[in-house]
Amino acid sequence: MEAVTGRNADPDDLAALRLAAERGRRLVEESRELVLVLGPDRRVLASSRRARESLEGIEEGAPVPEELLQAGSRRVPFSVSYEIDGSEETLLYLTEPGELAAYEELRAGFTAAVSHELRTPLARILALLESIDLPGADPAELVEQARGEVEQIRELIDDVLFLSELETGREVVSLGWTRALPVLEEAADALAERAARAAIRMRIECDESVELPLRPRMLRVVVENLAENALRYAGPGADFTLRAAREDGAVVLIASDTGIGVTDADLPRLFERFYRTDRARASRGTGLGLGIVKHVVTSAGGSVEALGSRGHGLTIRCVFPSKPRGSQP
Repeated sequence: MEAVTGRNADPDDLAALRLAAERGRRLVEESRELVLVLGPDRRVLASSRRARESLEGIEEGAPVPEELLQAGSRRVPFSVSYEIDGSEETLLYLTEPGELAAYEELRAGFTAAVSHELRTPLARILALLESIDLPGADPAELVEQARGEVEQIRELIDDVLFLSELETGREVVSLGWTRALPVLEEAADALAERAARAAIRMRIECDESVELPLRPRMLRVVVENLAENALRYAGPGADFTLRAAREDGAVVLIASDTGIGVTDADLPRLFERFYRTDRARASRGTGLGLGIVKHVVTSAGGSVEALGSRGHGLTIRCVFPSKPRGSQP
């Protein structure tokens, strides 16, 4: 490929090169790995943010610390050499022992789970479309059912992208404190119609002064996922309560229902991605809601636990450190 140089260079080609250069810079900068780009003299040409935050002596133009290149060091070096415009460069990845294998296992498992979850509604859509030409078929009804499956796919994709947004650090979860009552009431109002259809009674218990260490958007995400979990799975006739309060030097957000509950075997797995109990598998839902709740709460320094048993409802407790005295809202 000819180099794009000189005064006669096509502006579109130059723009494409600038875009490619910026994309490459972002790939290195935003990587969650410890990544260094080294020149032929082993000086640092670029580095990921995580590398600069985790390693001492990493500066552009400075020699890379020799201990990072040694196979016997605490971090395992993995290098990829390449040539750009006649210059030899090296991509240096530094991982903790076992970290790369664990990451690959997690990535492969998550990819397989997403593929599986997408395959089911896609298969249903195909079956619905193939049924349209059958004698006695109701095309309008079949299209409406297919539309519901498309909405299921959209919801799954939105949840996966939101988790990715959280995990790559592009969203600050905890930034100041938010009054809980308005968010709880907003969620209850928004879900009132769905609660009525599910025959579930919703109740809010919260003092006006209670605050939680989450941004308003993050608090809404947590509250909505907790409520939707109850509306989907508690069962008709259940009561559902959202409560926020100060408790023993902490602040808690509690979602409890009087529904069918879960088995002892299911209880510790509720926060796993895509995990759903046997009853839940027959209901709509991505299986990511409680996983998102856990990720947001723990990112804000809190903890989450599930309590309950079959036939005795389910309670999700989110516990946060209390607001320091004298801190500003």
